Formats: sequence, C-alpha cells, structure tokens
Amino acid sequence: MEKVHIADVPVHNLTMEETLEKIEDLVVTGGPAYLGSVNVDMIVRCHHDSDFARYYQNCHLCLTDGVPVLWASKFLGTPLKEKVAGSDLVPRICALANARGYKIFFLGGRTGAAAAAKVKLLKDFPHLKIVGTYAPPYGFEKDLQELRRIEAMVREAGPDILLVGLGAPKQEIWISRYYEDLGVPVMMGVGVTFEFIAGIVKRAPRWMQQSGLEWLWRLLMEPQRLWKRYLVDDLKFFGLVLKQKFIGRYPNKNFFNASAPS
Repeated sequence: MEKVHIADVPVHNLTMEETLEKIEDLVVTGGPAYLGSVNVDMIVRCHHDSDFARYYQNCHLCLTDGVPVLWASKFLGTPLKEKVAGSDLVPRICALANARGYKIFFLGGRTGAAAAAKVKLLKDFPHLKIVGTYAPPYGFEKDLQELRRIEAMVREAGPDILLVGLGAPKQEIWISRYYEDLGVPVMMGVGVTFEFIAGIVKRAPRWMQQSGLEWLWRLLMEPQRLWKRYLVDDLKFFGLVLKQKFIGRYPNKNFFNASAPS
C-alpha cells in the first residue's frame, strides 16, 4: 500500500471503499491488527509523545481523518485520495458486518452511549451482530481488576471487530497494550463516534465537515474541554508541515522504521 508522510507520520493512501476492502481482508485472515486515524491532533501528539508515536509505527492502516490532512498532502505534493474519518467509517463497517455476519463489540464512550448507538444501528442494520457494549468507569486504566474484567469480557464475546471509543490517547494506549493478546482481527479507536451515532453529541453539519471546519464546530460545542487542543496545541501542525515542505523529512525524529507494517 502506498504511504504518504505528513510531518513524518505515515498515512495510507486509500479511499473509503479501499479501506473497507482492507478491513474485510484483515477479518478474513484473522489479524490481529488495528487501524489508526490520522488528524492534526494525532500528528502533533506524535512529535512530543514517543509512546503515542509508536502506535502509528505499528499501525496496520493509518487513515486520513480530517480535511486539513488532505490539504497538507496536496501542499506537500503527495496528495491523498480521500478523507476516511472514523465517524464516517464506523457506519460503513457496520453495513459490511451486517452483510457478512461479522461480530462487533463497542468499548468506551460515556455511560449509555455505546448501548444507545447499538439500538440506533440495529434499526438500520437488523442483522448486525453487536456482541457487547461496555463503558469503563473513569480511571479504569489505573485499575488492574477493571482492566482484567474488560479483557475477559472481550475474550468471551469473541468479536471480529472491536471499536474503542475512549478518546486519545487512552484508546491508542489500550489498543497498543492489548491487541496482540486479545487476538481480535480488527481494532480501531473511534473517539466520540458512539455519541455521534446515539445523538448524544451533535456532529457538525455536512458543509462544515467538507470544508475543514469540523474542528470549529467541536470547539463551539465543548469550548472548555477543547480550546487548548484546537487554539494552542494544534497550531504546531502548520509549522511541522512548512518544515517538511522547505527543509524535508525529519530523519532525527526516527518515529517510524522499516519494521512497521507496509
């Protein structure tokens, strides 16, 4: 698969349809594998968090999750084909699972979100096999007993696809830690997607999604939680892209190497 590097973070150059084909291949072969969504926030995090960067080093499919990443790829002369945002991909995964009989587990989201998303999706996909939903309590990542409970729950359910809505970087850390041991064919971090599907959090209008302003909608919806991410931290993205354009790659960063999946 062709990769495009944005500020040294690899992105697989895939359309939505090609992504679904790759997911189906992973389910059929049995994995284990995980998908990563590459957006502005994720790219910036990779440049100050080496553990987070390793998530993308070992990622089997790194997907274009955001119009600004598309813009950056064109500016750098290596255009990506299409935005494949997690919130758009999840319903398509559910449609695929509905048609093929794949089993899905929803892990994460605020209390009740995953269960409500299940009810909504079953109306659209009546044959969809959602074999479990669970929202861990706050601070679960420091509770060994709770971590073991989640692990046992997933093993017992035996999903083909595990969607993890714990938010970054918790979902990436959890997936990195457990994807090999659990052996689920496909795992993916999906952020607030369960809330979007359930209608608990309203997603930006389509025109804002397509014009690269979804971040502004999210900021207006949750200003206290997101102002620093969007107005301070993520501004570093533009400097990283300019540096790549006029200076070149980042050989001293050494985030990604030949051992990563191709």
